Amino acid sequence: MFKGIVLSVLASVTFGVLYFYTQLLGMFDSEQTFGWRILATLPFLTAFMYFTGEIGNIAVIYRRICKKPILLLGLLLTSALSSLQLWLFLWGPIHGRGLQVSLGYFLLPMVLVLFGCVFFKEKLSKFQLLSVILAAFGVALAIWRQSGIAWETIVVAVGYALYFLLRKKLATDHLGGFWWDLLLCLPVAIYFIDTQPQVWVQILFDPITLLIVLGLGLLSSIGLGSYILASRYLPLILFGLLSYLEPVLLALVSMLLGESIEASEWWTYIAIWAAVLVLVLEGSWHIYQQRKQAQRLKKRIQNIDQ
Repeated sequence: MFKGIVLSVLASVTFGVLYFYTQLLGMFDSEQTFGWRILATLPFLTAFMYFTGEIGNIAVIYRRICKKPILLLGLLLTSALSSLQLWLFLWGPIHGRGLQVSLGYFLLPMVLVLFGCVFFKEKLSKFQLLSVILAAFGVALAIWRQSGIAWETIVVAVGYALYFLLRKKLATDHLGGFWWDLLLCLPVAIYFIDTQPQVWVQILFDPITLLIVLGLGLLSSIGLGSYILASRYLPLILFGLLSYLEPVLLALVSMLLGESIEASEWWTYIAIWAAVLVLVLEGSWHIYQQRKQAQRLKKRIQNIDQ
């Protein structure tokens, strides 16, 4: 579980960096940025899978498709859901809608917790229950203040939750499944890139632009790879609750990019940050308890040896 927590935190931090990184891609619109992201991420993701021992899952899914071709329909659906999220993640900060997208990531953990309880019969700890209550309070304040929810918020919160649920149902909730998601949306990515054909020449002959695109692929592979692995190693509830760190970072980056939080919005962010703090306290408590148990076990072994 500790590995899953580390991967989740790594993914959140990387996504925060990516939100800011989009400002370096001013030569592209959101669709072209999406296309280059997919094209640049796939080779880096393949390398990431090789070093994490996940590379064999690509062939596993290929064999499953050969035995049961209908699985390809499920993969096309998960590919469409993930592609929509990857595009919206880039579209938000480029079009000044970063806070609406980040609010979707605030709401996403609540939906994941609900799905975990309903579909997988997972249980909440006392700390996790308190975290959910705090987060629900913050999200409810945001919905009340806005007299509704922006479409970007709904797409992120519901779309991502459905994506993770479907992957678990299809048993493709590993990096191999995500690799196939990217591969299947590659034709769409290339189509978006070709809307500006001269960029191919710019990429080949301008080292700065090439490095920026390669950096986009590298960061995306680390963030997305870590995120998918974390969803595999953690219960859906804990994975959802840890996801609160990401929207906190995205909101901070959105403010650095010129967006602002109104006075009435601060209560929402304070409630969410408090929810994250509760999870940190729970994690610290578990680490403390594990160390105490390890010390007790060590003393018992020493007493036996004596």
